[in-house]
Amino acid sequence: MVKVRKLILVTATHHPYHSLWMKLTEDLSSELGVEKEVREEDYVFLIEHGETDEFGMAWAPQLVAELDDGGYLLLLSKMPFNELLQPDLSKAREEALNKLRVLSSE
Repeated sequence: MVKVRKLILVTATHHPYHSLWMKLTEDLSSELGVEKEVREEDYVFLIEHGETDEFGMAWAPQLVAELDDGGYLLLLSKMPFNELLQPDLSKAREEALNKLRVLSSE
């Protein structure tokens, strides 16, 4: 079974939700017991392992899991919002954990 080796957050410090992405990554890293890595605007990494638009361009922040088999799994590319259109960390956490649950059941 494939396991998460570390979480990689590619972010931009000027992004309005940068601190929320950092908190999410810290919380998930602690919960999963894995290390975390924070990269500043590493768009080449995101083009290879993250989500891109129709022109092949990536954006930050995005959260990616590095797996112990050498692969990568995109956990979150957009922060979910609640009904008041505010960023929702609990939904973001649940979305990321659901992707990891699917991975562990394969």
